[in-house]
Amino acid sequence: MSNSTAAAVLTTDDLAEAIRAVHTLLGIADVSQAEVDFEAVIRSSDVLARARHVLPDLEWWASADKEHGSSEVGDDPANCLPIRVFDWCRPLDRAEPFIAALGPDPAAVRWDLNAWPAVPEAGLEDVSQKYAYLTFTVNSRDLYQNELSQDHTVHVHVRSGDQTARVQWLANQVGGRFAGRVELAPL
Repeated sequence: MSNSTAAAVLTTDDLAEAIRAVHTLLGIADVSQAEVDFEAVIRSSDVLARARHVLPDLEWWASADKEHGSSEVGDDPANCLPIRVFDWCRPLDRAEPFIAALGPDPAAVRWDLNAWPAVPEAGLEDVSQKYAYLTFTVNSRDLYQNELSQDHTVHVHVRSGDQTARVQWLANQVGGRFAGRVELAPL
């Protein structure tokens, strides 16, 4: 197991603006073998139905704890709301439909990238898959849906020693700025 540092580079209440920023960053990264992971707290049956339409085999458990319901034992998630959802290693084309399904519920969508590229003019070498991630938090400012909000935050993950220069460069690419807000992200 390794850790990366996740730095917030853009926070906005405009979902379309945040998605454009994600697209820009995905256009910079090497995504040739990338995949996407999902974490969410689903509180309503409407959101649950939309999310299950996008990802029918969601892994989940009741927010209270697994003893109050989970996908492991075949419980009906609609009877266990609110639930925590975890889904891993999906194709990139599942991300936007999942985000659209969420409505007001909080989530984190993480793209596991192949690499951040070298940027010689900024003095940056390429960064391997081990530290190349992008997380978009919807209706939450943190990676774990603990700081709920009505806005959305784009986080870039980098090596600790690479933090300031690469994060600032990536933030500049999306019209954001790095204000020093970082989280440790165990992966």
